[in-house]
Amino acid sequence: MEGILSIFTNPYYNQVLTTMGIFLIAALGLHLITGVTGQFSFGHAAFLSIGAYSSALMSIYLHTPFLLNMLAGGLMAALFGILLGIPSMRLTGDYLGITTLGFGEIVRIVFINTKITGGAMGLGGIPKETNIALVYLLVVLTVFSLYRIQNSRFGRALVAIREDEIAAETMGINVYWYKIKAFAVGTFFAGVSGALFAHMMQYLNPSDFGFARSFDILNFVVLGGLGSIPGTILGTAVLSLAPEFLRFVKEYRMLIYGALMILMMIFRPYGLLGNVDLVRLFKNIWLRRTGKGTVSGDKQ
Repeated sequence: MEGILSIFTNPYYNQVLTTMGIFLIAALGLHLITGVTGQFSFGHAAFLSIGAYSSALMSIYLHTPFLLNMLAGGLMAALFGILLGIPSMRLTGDYLGITTLGFGEIVRIVFINTKITGGAMGLGGIPKETNIALVYLLVVLTVFSLYRIQNSRFGRALVAIREDEIAAETMGINVYWYKIKAFAVGTFFAGVSGALFAHMMQYLNPSDFGFARSFDILNFVVLGGLGSIPGTILGTAVLSLAPEFLRFVKEYRMLIYGALMILMMIFRPYGLLGNVDLVRLFKNIWLRRTGKGTVSGDKQ
C-alpha cells in the first residue's frame, strides 16, 4: 500500500503520470479522427498549442476560472479544427496529412512571431492549476464520451466512412460534414489537453508543439491499434513510460526503443489491440465461465 501511495506522493512519478494522462486525452481525440474516421492528421500538436495558449492567456490577463479557461481552450481548438476542416476535408490520405502538417507549422510560426504569446522566448507566469486527480477525472470523462460516440449512429457513420467513403455516401451519409464534425470533436479534446499542459508546466514555448509532438501522439494511436479506445490507452502508456523504464541504459535507450517499435510493427502490424474487441472478449470469457457459450458471431 505504501508503494502505491508513493507513486502519487513522489513528485517525479506524479509528474510522469500526469503528463501521460494529459497526452492520453490528446491521443483519444486523434483516435476519433484517425482511428475511427480514417483521416490522417499530422498537425495535432497545433491544436494542443491553440488550447494551451488560449487558456494561458485568459488566466494571465483575464484572471478567469481555470475550468472556464480550459473549456475555452477546447472550443478555440475546435473552432480552428472546423476552419481547417472546411477546405481540407475534401482531401484524403497523404494530401490531408500534408495539409494538417502545413497548418501545424503555420500555427507554430505565428506563435513564435506574436508578441502577446511571448514569441520565441515563450510565455511564463501561468498559474499552476493542473493536478493528477483532475487529469484522470477528465481522462475517464473523455473515454466515456468517446465510447458513447463510437456506439452511436454518428460513430457508426464515421466507421462506415473509414471503411469505404463511396459506399457510405451511397447509403445517404453526408461524408464531408461528418468528417468535419469528427475533426471538431477530436481537436476539442486536443485543446483541453493543451490547457492542462499549460497549467501544469506554467510555461509555454512554441517548440513544445512541433511536428515531433504530433508524431508522438500519432504513434500512441497507431501502436495501440487504430479504432480501439483501450488500444490508444495502452499505446500511450507504453510509449510514455518506456523511456522512463529505460533510463538505466540511457546510452542505448533510443536504440532499444526503436528496436521495440520495429518488432512491434513486424509481429503486431495492426497495433497491440488492433482487431481486438475487449468488450466482446470479456463477454466471451464470462459466458464460458458460466457455461453459456460465446457471444454470437465469434469463433469458438
